[in-house]
Amino acid sequence: MQQPYTLFSLQKRIKAILLVLLFVFCSLVVRLFVVQIINGKELQFKATDQWTRDLALTAPRGSFFDVTGDSLAVSYTTYDVYVRGREVKSPTHTASVLSQILELDLEGTLEKVSRKNVSEVLLKMQVDADTAEEIYKENLDGIYLTENVGRYYVYGDLFTQLLGFVSVDNAGQAGLEAYLNDYLTGKDGYSYVQSDLQGKEIGGSIRYYVGGISGDDVTLSVNSKIQIILEKILAQAYIDQQAKAVTGIVMQAKMGKVLAISTKPSFDLNSPPRDNLEALFDQSKMTAVTDAYEPGSTFKILTLAAALEEGVTSLDDHFYCPGYRIVDGQRIRCWKTIGHGDQTLAEAFANSCNCCFMDLALRLGVDKFYEYMQRFGLGQKTGITISGESGGILMPKSQVKSVDLARMGFGHAIAVTPIQLLSIVAGITNGGIYHTPTVIENIKDTTGDATYSPRVTEQRLVSSQTSKSVNALLQKAENKAGDFTFVEGYNVGGKTGTAQKYGENGQIAQGKYISSFIGTYPADEPEYLFMILVDEPSAGAYYGSLVAAPYGKTFFQELFSFYNLPKDDESVVVEKVVMPQVVGMSLANAVAQIKKAGLEYEIDGSGGVILRQLPPAGTILDKETTVLLIT
Repeated sequence: MQQPYTLFSLQKRIKAILLVLLFVFCSLVVRLFVVQIINGKELQFKATDQWTRDLALTAPRGSFFDVTGDSLAVSYTTYDVYVRGREVKSPTHTASVLSQILELDLEGTLEKVSRKNVSEVLLKMQVDADTAEEIYKENLDGIYLTENVGRYYVYGDLFTQLLGFVSVDNAGQAGLEAYLNDYLTGKDGYSYVQSDLQGKEIGGSIRYYVGGISGDDVTLSVNSKIQIILEKILAQAYIDQQAKAVTGIVMQAKMGKVLAISTKPSFDLNSPPRDNLEALFDQSKMTAVTDAYEPGSTFKILTLAAALEEGVTSLDDHFYCPGYRIVDGQRIRCWKTIGHGDQTLAEAFANSCNCCFMDLALRLGVDKFYEYMQRFGLGQKTGITISGESGGILMPKSQVKSVDLARMGFGHAIAVTPIQLLSIVAGITNGGIYHTPTVIENIKDTTGDATYSPRVTEQRLVSSQTSKSVNALLQKAENKAGDFTFVEGYNVGGKTGTAQKYGENGQIAQGKYISSFIGTYPADEPEYLFMILVDEPSAGAYYGSLVAAPYGKTFFQELFSFYNLPKDDESVVVEKVVMPQVVGMSLANAVAQIKKAGLEYEIDGSGGVILRQLPPAGTILDKETTVLLIT
């Protein structure tokens, strides 16, 4: 017999139902919490992705400026062309129009505009504003234009290695564009449009635009006007000397700031030779920072400074040069094989006498010589903010013999980078205070706040007295006809260098040289330093005094003219002389004629008769100009 319902059993059932309802309610609350709070952003993003279509808006890349505020590299608006195949009503007509305007293959364009299984396809990147307007006027269904950013280099074939270039999608590929890519790259924006399930735009729907944020702007220490002077001279030297390459640097001596730097040959940054990877790589490499070379006589500035500082020589010292020294049983010759005879330290430096600098290195000894080389930073990177820097090559001290030390004294058996050597010379001539070289003044974001500042470091290399002595000898070295005669009326100092190159097998490459010159102005307290290296000159001469120094003279003349700098001594007038005819003469008679004409000379060869002369007879030259006699 069935039991009748009681109040108690009814209450139990009501409680059970309430518990079930409560459980369901709590489950819904938890689920809603998970969906809205925990997974809310993710689900919202997925939903937005389903009902919208977006196109990226590339943010402008940061600009480069020189120290005067002159623009070097800027961004400008370009356009990318996309197609959404589902919206194209007439693929054949659309493909025909676009292939003509964008200069694309018709068959390939038709295949892209006919795709229905993808949301959008990129047709072409970075078309200019005129092309974009032409496409817009065609009013083609399914064709969209989105803003992109192009890169424009104001001076084209200038600052090629320093600035570098970017890829088609605005990523830095070389030079500072690559080194500072994280600073220069902006934050991209987006353009959204509402679409249906098939990805077609909903007419009259809401569009969304999220603008990008520009990258940081970079101000460099370089001066575009000085760079123009430098590159014109390097290009001329490259042609005149039929060289493999020519590199130059201009530096502000007091703070180690690079004012100009370049290597020729180079290319226009607005049209890099991407179809010739070998040329692209070779001509975009900053050889002034990446490549070490045996410096030759320009290195004598360092040996001289160390010897003066350590007190192993003085300005009253004398040296005798018979044309060679025998060290560890090996005969090491001076460049002037007949010898310089007796000479003072100043004369030996001006004559670039190898015997003198072998003596100085040997007087210092291995321990002291290496103490100064390490203080100068040989074998170490300078820390300049350019990628790929080399530290040069310094032989391990434990392996150095007297014969190695003697060669190091005049710049052989050691390797430096151009920026390394010039920075050390800047420190020696700047009262003895070395500053880390830099090419960056500052980096600032769009609000003007600094995001990077160069690390300023300084170190004493030698005393101020040693610095003054070195400066005085540099002034005498190039002004052979009297004070202020290298550049008429101006107090310019300098030192030339000539060094043989080595092949891949480590042996001397016969007939291959690097000719160089380092100049200072004003010589007694330098403000400007200039350096030029001519790699493998092949026009007939290779001595630094003949191949490199004349371009140093031209650089300073143009610098003084550009800044309208008054002469240090208006009374100086350099006498003009005529190059005599000496071809066919004996070496002794030829030298006598050259000396009589008031000229200096270099000898190439070991014979006793002059076969050729540079320059040819009848050439008008400044007195004390160096000429070449080939025996």
